Amino acid sequence: MLAIEVDRVSRIYQKYSSRHRFKTFKSALLKGDLFSSLKPDETVTALDNVHFNVENGTSFGVIGENGSGKSTLLKVIAGIAKPTSGRVSVHGKVSALIELGAGFHPEITGRENVFINGIMLGLTKKEIKEKFDDIVKFAELEEFIDAPVKTYSSGMYMRLGFSVAVNVNPDILLIDEVLAVGDASFVPKCLDRINDFRRRGKTILFVSHDLSTVEKICDRVAWLKNGRIQTIGEPKRVVDAYLQDVLGKHEETFEKRQQELQTEQNWEEERRENRWGRREVEIKRVRLKSRSGKEKHVFSPDEGMVIELDVQSFSSITDFVFGVGIFNSQGICCYGTNTNLEDYEPVKINREGKLVLKIDRLNLINGTYYLDIAVHKKDGYPYDYHRNLYSFMVSSMYKDEGIYRPKHSWNFSPEIQIKSKSEKE
Repeated sequence: MLAIEVDRVSRIYQKYSSRHRFKTFKSALLKGDLFSSLKPDETVTALDNVHFNVENGTSFGVIGENGSGKSTLLKVIAGIAKPTSGRVSVHGKVSALIELGAGFHPEITGRENVFINGIMLGLTKKEIKEKFDDIVKFAELEEFIDAPVKTYSSGMYMRLGFSVAVNVNPDILLIDEVLAVGDASFVPKCLDRINDFRRRGKTILFVSHDLSTVEKICDRVAWLKNGRIQTIGEPKRVVDAYLQDVLGKHEETFEKRQQELQTEQNWEEERRENRWGRREVEIKRVRLKSRSGKEKHVFSPDEGMVIELDVQSFSSITDFVFGVGIFNSQGICCYGTNTNLEDYEPVKINREGKLVLKIDRLNLINGTYYLDIAVHKKDGYPYDYHRNLYSFMVSSMYKDEGIYRPKHSWNFSPEIQIKSKSEKE
C-alpha cells in the first residue's frame, strides 16, 4: 500500500520586478494563462516533473544541494503549496516539521501555540490537554512554556515544533532541515523518536544534509538536482552518486579559481618568489591524480592521491633527494617526507625522468591544502624548490576537528549504555 504518491509534479514560481508587476498580472489575467504569458526569466522552476511513490511504513530520504527543490517538495506533499502541474496523493494523517517556527504566533505563549498547532493538526482540545504534559516535557520547555515564543531561541522553536509534530501520532511524518538547528543534546532524542516511529511502522519522509543519518534511517533515497529527480534507490548507492556529483562540481569551481589566480598580474611574481634553486635538476611538471589515474584537485578523505613529477637534469647528478610536504591553509605542516628520510640511496639522474608518489588514503579533514615539492642535495642545497605552488581540496561529509582523520572505531563495555544518534534499528 502506498502512503505518498507524487505523480509528475512541477512547481513554478513567478518572479516580478516592481516596474512591470501590474502589467504582467493584468496581461496574464486577461489572457487566462498566468504562466504561459510570463517570459522564462520571470519564472523559477522549483520542481520539474517529479515522480515517485513512498510505500506505507517506510522511511524515504530526499537529498540534494541547497536550491534543488527539497523543501518545495515537502511543502507540496504537506499541502502547504499546490503543484503547478501533476498530482500528489497522501494516504493517512500527516504531521509536518518543515519551516522553523511555521504555524507559531510569536506574540502568544508556547502553551497557546501548542493548542493552536494541535488543533490545526486535527486534535481535539481534550486530546491536546491529555498530551500537553508529554509535549512540554519532551521539548524540555517546562520553564518557558508560558513565555511568548518570540523570546525563544531557534533551538527552542525546533524543540517545541518537533514535540508537537511527533505527539499528534501521525501516520506520515515529514521532516525538513530543521533538525540542523537543534541543540546538541536534543537532536539524539529526535532521532531516537524517529527510530521509534520506524519500529511502529509509520511512514517518514526525511530531508537532510546529514548524509550519514540519511543512509542509516532511510529505506530508499531520492536525489534532487535543479528540481529534477536524478536517481532513486538504495541509500548508500544514491548518496555515493550525489557525493561524486558534488565533488565534480567542487573540482570545476576549484579549477576555475586556480585559472583566475593565474591570470592575475601578481601570479608570476608570486611564482618567482615561491620557487628557488639553480635547477641543476629541474621539476618540469607536477600533476595530482586519483588512484585510477584521473587528474583532479578535489578529493575525499578516504581517497588516495597520486603525485607525479616530471624532472630533468642537464648533467649526470648523483646526489639528490626528492621531497613532498602537505600544508593546510594556516601553513601548518600536515605531513612531510623525502626519499632520504625513507632510506632511498641516490645513484644517478640522467636527463629526463618521472617520479610517482602514491598515497593510499589522505585521511585529512575538510579544507584546502598546499604542496611543497622539492629536489635537493642531501645537505639541503636546493636544485629546485616549489613552495605552495600546487593546491588541492578535501571535501568531506565527516564532522572533524584538527588536521588528520585517522581510521578509527568506538567500542564500549556493557556498563556504558550509548548508541549512535543515527543508528538504524
